[in-house]
Amino acid sequence: MPSDKHRLEPRRRPAQVRAELTRGRILAAAAHIFAEYGYAAGTTNRIAERARVSIGSLYQYFPNKDAILLELLLQHIDDGDTGDPLALAGLEDTVRAIVRRAIDNHRADPQLLRIMIVEAPRSPDLVEKVLRYEEARVAQIRAFLARHPQVKVGDVDAAARLVVSTVELVTHKMMATPEDLSPQRYENELVAMLTRYLSGGGGDDDGRR
Repeated sequence: MPSDKHRLEPRRRPAQVRAELTRGRILAAAAHIFAEYGYAAGTTNRIAERARVSIGSLYQYFPNKDAILLELLLQHIDDGDTGDPLALAGLEDTVRAIVRRAIDNHRADPQLLRIMIVEAPRSPDLVEKVLRYEEARVAQIRAFLARHPQVKVGDVDAAARLVVSTVELVTHKMMATPEDLSPQRYENELVAMLTRYLSGGGGDDDGRR
């Protein structure tokens, strides 16, 4: 029986434009199918039909629908890494840029996001990618906090981790299970909360090094 790692790995990495387009069609079709039918009923047959490829062609690229869902989740993580939003001067403006980027990255299809977060297989590949992404974000925000004159928290390393985890977790929950709070109201309140924390946090300056 194949290991989980090989069971979830794409079978074919396209080397030609045509093959890359086919793979992209399969992933786009899967996103629609999972959002429309849910994961359990989002079969590879339905995905192949929506992508206008044979089921045999689909299996040339992905061994099963778990591998397809994992690839969609990895794409979602990569889409969130869009460069440095921390070049703005004001603390509130920078916090807003961080929050807005997270919202924009999650708002395209909340139903698909919920399926990816709740039902995606937790492979070592995925865990490693998520950890790398989070560590890069923490390092980026820590460097910003350490040099910004409006930041008053004593432990910038802890503050950077709190900012990253708060924005990611709350954004995931809000966009995957939307309630009465609109994205704009959510953005305003989260920005206000984080800005107050960063500009008025207690403690000494030992963490700022």
